[in-house]
Amino acid sequence: MSRNRKFNARMVVGTLLTAMGLSLAACGGGEETRTGAAPEKITFSILSAEGQASAGPMWQPLLDDMAESIGIPVEPFFGSNYTILVEAMRGNQTQVAWFSANSAVEAIDRADAEVVARTVNREGADSYRSTLIVRTGSGITLDQVLACGKRFDFGLGDALSTSGTLAPMAFLFNPRGIVPEACFSTVRSANHQANAFAVATGVLDVATSNTVNTVFLVRQNPAIAAQITEIWQSPPIPESGIVVRGDLDPATKEKVRTFFLSYGQGEGVEAERQRQVLAGLEYSQFRAADNSYLNPIREMVADRELAEARAKGDTAAVTAAEAELQRLRSLREVQP
Repeated sequence: MSRNRKFNARMVVGTLLTAMGLSLAACGGGEETRTGAAPEKITFSILSAEGQASAGPMWQPLLDDMAESIGIPVEPFFGSNYTILVEAMRGNQTQVAWFSANSAVEAIDRADAEVVARTVNREGADSYRSTLIVRTGSGITLDQVLACGKRFDFGLGDALSTSGTLAPMAFLFNPRGIVPEACFSTVRSANHQANAFAVATGVLDVATSNTVNTVFLVRQNPAIAAQITEIWQSPPIPESGIVVRGDLDPATKEKVRTFFLSYGQGEGVEAERQRQVLAGLEYSQFRAADNSYLNPIREMVADRELAEARAKGDTAAVTAAEAELQRLRSLREVQP
C-alpha cells in the first residue's frame, strides 16, 4: 500500500465494518449485557490472519474450559485485523477479547472496555519486542533501511498493532524524523503473518514483526522462519491482555476474571492439562492487571501524536501532546 494507504484503509475498513455489523445484527446478541443481566452466551474475539482453521485448535480448549468455569457458552469470533475486533466489541457483538496492548487501549477508549488480566509467556515474561525482519541472505542492514531513498518495499503492521506499527514508529522512525511513505518505495499494511510470508518470499524487502510471531513461525512453518532474519528489536513492550466490556454483568465479569487468573495454577492432573493448553498458546499463565498496565502504550501514542502535531505545525496540538506525554512519564517515574 502506498501514499494513499491511510485513505484506502479507511474506505475498506468502513465497508467491512458495515457488512460485519449487518451480519452480526442479524444474529442478534448482546441485549442481555446492555441491561446488566447475565448474558446467554459470551463471544470471545481472537485475531487470526487465517481464521478459525489456524487459531481455532489452539484456542478452543481454553474457551471450552472457560465456558465450563463461568457456566455460560463461549463462542469464538475470529477477525483478521484489530480494527474490526475493536468495533465488534464496541457494538457488543463480542464481550471478551484477547487484544494486543495497543488495540486494548483502543477498546478501552472506544468500546468502554476494561482489562482483567495480562498474558505471561512460557519463559515467565509479560513483555515482548517489536522486530524488523528481512529475507535471510538479502544483505539488507538496519543502516540501509534507515537511509531511506525509496530503495525498499516495506511492510507495516495492522494500524492498531502495538508491535507492527506503534512500537517501530515510536522507537525507530519518529525519533529520526522518518515517515515510512516518504522513506520507502512502497508501504503496505498487513498482519504479522502476511508480512512474514511476504518477506520470506521476496515480495517485501523489509517488514515489522515481533518476537511472538517468530516463535509461532518456527513452530508452525519452520521453512518460512528459516528465510527470515531480524535486524532490529524494540525495547520491551507490554504483552497482550484479556479485555471485557465494561457493562458486562458484574457477576459474569468476576467469573471471567477468576477463570483467567486461576487457569493453569496449582497442582494435579487438571492443572497440568491446563498448562499444556497454555503452552500451545505460548503462555504460562494470566497475571492480574488493570488498565494502568497499558500506560507505556499510551506513552507511545502520545509520542506519535506529538510527532504528528509538530509535522503539521499545530501549536495547540503540540502543547496538548507534550502535556499528556509528561503526565504519563511522571506516572512511570513514581511506579516501583
